[in-house]
Amino acid sequence: MTRSKGQDRKEEILEAGLEVFAQRGYYNTTTALIAEKAGISQPYVFRFFPTKEELFIAVLNRAFDRIFQTFKNVESSPEQLGNDMVKAYEELSVQYSNEVALQVIGIGITEEAIRAAAKVGLSRIRTYTLERFKAVGIPDAERNATIFIAMGMMFNISCFVDLPELFSLNENQNNRSRVYFAAKVIDYTISVGKPTL
Repeated sequence: MTRSKGQDRKEEILEAGLEVFAQRGYYNTTTALIAEKAGISQPYVFRFFPTKEELFIAVLNRAFDRIFQTFKNVESSPEQLGNDMVKAYEELSVQYSNEVALQVIGIGITEEAIRAAAKVGLSRIRTYTLERFKAVGIPDAERNATIFIAMGMMFNISCFVDLPELFSLNENQNNRSRVYFAAKVIDYTISVGKPTL
C-alpha cells in the first residue's frame, strides 16, 4: 500500500516540527520556521495542524508511541527485563535524540493541552511497565515501575542538558554509557527489592 502525497507531506511536517521544536523549544518555534524546514508554505502546515500546539502534541504523541512500541518489542527473561528495557531505551535515545529532547521540553510547558498529552504519554508508559513487571513476577512491581520511569526521566534530562555525569558512575565513561547507572540501579532493585539510592 502506497502513501498519498498528503500523508508524505504530513510526515515531512512532523519531522520538521520535531527537529525545530527540539532545537528551539516550544516558545521560540513558529509554524513559519517549521514550514521553512519542511520546504512548504505555512498555510500548508495549517491544513494538517491548525495550531502550533496541535503540531507539538502530535510530535510528542509520536515520541511516546515509539517508546511504548520499543518496550513492547523487548523480549527478555524476568531477571533481565528491567536491564533489557533500559538498553532498548538507550538505543532509541541514540537514534531518536530529538524525541528525548521533546519529552523534556513537553513536561516543562504550561499550556494545559500539552501538559495533558505529556501526562497521558508518561502514564501509558508507566502503566505498561507496571503490567509487564507484574506479569514476570518482579517483586514490588509498583515501586520498581515508578523507579524505572523516574530513572528514564533523569536519563532524558541528562541527555537534554548534555550532563552525562548525572548518569555515570565513572567520569571516564562516554555519554552512551550513562545508562549503566540506571541499569545497575534497576538490576539491584529488582533482584533485592530495595533501591540503593
